[in-house]
Amino acid sequence: MILKINPTRIELIHLRNKLKIVEQGYGLLKKKRDGLMKEFLRVIKELRELKEKLDQEIVLNFRYFIFARAFLRNKEIEVLFSTPSKKLSLELEKKNIMGVEVPVFNLKEEGDFLNYGLSSTNVNLDLGLLGLAELLKDLIKLAELQKTALFLSYEIEKTRRRVNALEYVHLPNLKATIKYISTKLEERERFENIILMKTKELIV
Repeated sequence: MILKINPTRIELIHLRNKLKIVEQGYGLLKKKRDGLMKEFLRVIKELRELKEKLDQEIVLNFRYFIFARAFLRNKEIEVLFSTPSKKLSLELEKKNIMGVEVPVFNLKEEGDFLNYGLSSTNVNLDLGLLGLAELLKDLIKLAELQKTALFLSYEIEKTRRRVNALEYVHLPNLKATIKYISTKLEERERFENIILMKTKELIV
């Protein structure tokens, strides 16, 4: 589509300068889109691997607790877990990935899960609690990766729309308008030359 602009040399110069800027912006946006896509795929790969690891960890920890439950009475379990022994807190920070702010979760731990006499309990309980501590860290990392993937996908879609708008609308419109003005100016110049030649003939 040709833009509604007066076909003058000043407008032509202005449009050519604008075209250079738009082309530079288009190139930068394409690089950003490609970079974001690469980072997104890396996060998705890490997310998939972590989910597979978590599936195995959950099954293994359930087995530990089932075996421990078989050796311990209800009263013994109540006594073991009657007093909280570990304090957890989660801190949120942010990092920047190509202009996109993504969360970073930091788990702060105080105390120890194993606050009972190891000789009076079953080893499966110890292994289950230790595994649960690692499982919690992986679950927090999973949440971090999922949020990162979500924010990156939003930015990729936004950047993709801007790239498409430049590629299929703005750049073609600018080029068509520059071509139109150039053609009009050439026609005007030819017409003026013909008038000039006719005027010279009449004078001579």
